[in-house]
Amino acid sequence: PGFDPLDVLLTEAHARGLSLEAWVNPYRLRSSASMPSAIAENSLLNTHPEWVCTVNEGAYLNPAIPEAADYVVQGVAELVQNYAVDGIHFDDYFYPTTETAFDAAAFADAKADDLGAFRLEQVNALVQQIYSTVKAASPAIQLSISPQGTMDGNYTKQYADVRRWGTETGYCDVLIPQLYYGFANETAPFAEALQTWTETVSSESVSLVIGIGTHKCGKEDTWAGSGSMEWCSEPTLPIRQAKLALETNGTDGV
Repeated sequence: PGFDPLDVLLTEAHARGLSLEAWVNPYRLRSSASMPSAIAENSLLNTHPEWVCTVNEGAYLNPAIPEAADYVVQGVAELVQNYAVDGIHFDDYFYPTTETAFDAAAFADAKADDLGAFRLEQVNALVQQIYSTVKAASPAIQLSISPQGTMDGNYTKQYADVRRWGTETGYCDVLIPQLYYGFANETAPFAEALQTWTETVSSESVSLVIGIGTHKCGKEDTWAGSGSMEWCSEPTLPIRQAKLALETNGTDGV
């Protein structure tokens, strides 16, 4: 009682001239089968199971259920109203699966024709509501989103409409794509991915900050094809990536 870790963190960060954003995984309730019993007992898995869908061992709010989306909005509202956060940051946890059964009932109720477009619409509606909630608390609070690094990953796997977020106002202030690729990555070479994002984010009200995957340093990148050992053999790789990003027109940071 009386100990509020977030409040302490904010006080200490601001005393040191640092900004602090609250990082939110919007739909994810559980990433694996294990969950501390004290949390599980009061979690939405028990209180509102009708909002929840499971994917493998993970549990997620169904984005197509308005009450579930509103729960996320209210959680963000609580953060910005009760804490002096400098921003809200959304990780890339949007739709957790491409399986049609995940939101089949809501899709049928909506009498929509295109499942992909329907899912994009659900995520867009949530992001807009979050943005409005943040700005109602204070125009100075930023909403940033860290989507996947490839357009295909965003649109066909997670239904994150990053082109709209990067070209229209009212969705976010900052996009931080996860360009966690080496220069030699066969599927998504860093330089090409960087160029795609600078062409995608064109709104003057949206900043483009490049996310660099330093967590891969010294490790094999099993998804990179012939470039799988680049993070092991090139110790200055993140520095080279940061330099290229900062020298490229259209970026605002790394």
